[in-house]
Amino acid sequence: MKKILLVFVAILALIAFFGYSSVNSRMGATAQNKDSVLIQIPKGSSPTKVFQILKQNGIWDDEVAYKLIIRKKNPSLKAGWYEIPSGQSLEQVLAIIESGKVAVRKVTVPEGRASWEIPAYLKKVYPKLDEDRWNKLVQDPKFARSLGVEANSLEGYLLPDTYPFPIDANEETILKQMVAANLKLRDELKGKSGSKWETLGNWHRVLTLASVVEEETGMPDERPIIAGVFHNRLRIGMPLGADPTVRFIFKNLTGPIYKSQLNSDSPYNTRKFKGLMPGPISNPGRKAITAALYPATTSALYFVAKDDGSMTHFFSDNLADHNKYKDIAAKNRAKTGAPQL
Repeated sequence: MKKILLVFVAILALIAFFGYSSVNSRMGATAQNKDSVLIQIPKGSSPTKVFQILKQNGIWDDEVAYKLIIRKKNPSLKAGWYEIPSGQSLEQVLAIIESGKVAVRKVTVPEGRASWEIPAYLKKVYPKLDEDRWNKLVQDPKFARSLGVEANSLEGYLLPDTYPFPIDANEETILKQMVAANLKLRDELKGKSGSKWETLGNWHRVLTLASVVEEETGMPDERPIIAGVFHNRLRIGMPLGADPTVRFIFKNLTGPIYKSQLNSDSPYNTRKFKGLMPGPISNPGRKAITAALYPATTSALYFVAKDDGSMTHFFSDNLADHNKYKDIAAKNRAKTGAPQL
């Protein structure tokens, strides 16, 4: 009888052992998705609802193993969009959902784009982005102030960069993230010594000047020199004379600038009026902003594009030399076939 009992106990132990091993093996199995899968966990989802989502998306269908891990780990599953890579264990899948690190899409916004140009870059990733809503939010003073911007528009406050935006980001979400990056840069630069912060007066004026510097040259080495020219002009009360400010008025980003446009009474017309414009004409990048705050020391008051294919400028401190350089630039254009602006 004892032998039978021992055999029975041994059989039960073997069954328990193999059952335990089988469950552990199932719990440690790899998820079924062969490729990365994007899933959404709605707010208030129970563990049972999460299992249904995993099953529907071909990630995991072993309910017994799932329930055992839920009982063992008691994870705090969070709502949001998540990207589940292939080759994950169930514990790793649940850890992704528990982390709250939602799926993102990277978008690069180049330097020097006006606010109305930025949706073209965003719509490559967010095709449903509403341009009208975007533009209304950019021009909404109340919305600007809710983000900590002391201006009537967000023009200039959308820092160019490569951003990891949430997968379900909308116009408001994206604008908030870009403005936050801009104001973070403000706080980083404000405490540094030797800048022209006090000369310019505030961050809005820093961005305003930086936006003109950004538009006048794409050459990093020239930005501090051009900023130095503009600081010189502001100091002596000479108009900035920057054509990009006229282009901004008419959204005339390429092609010729007409005399009627140069005669515009808009306060953004720096060919006609002295001092800085009311606000930025584009969204300057870090290098242009730094150049506005730390301009090169120069006696130059004028510059003109060489138009020889180098993308650089002639600089001069008197009108006579400036006119000579303009003649050289005209000859360069004739050689290269560049348009006369």
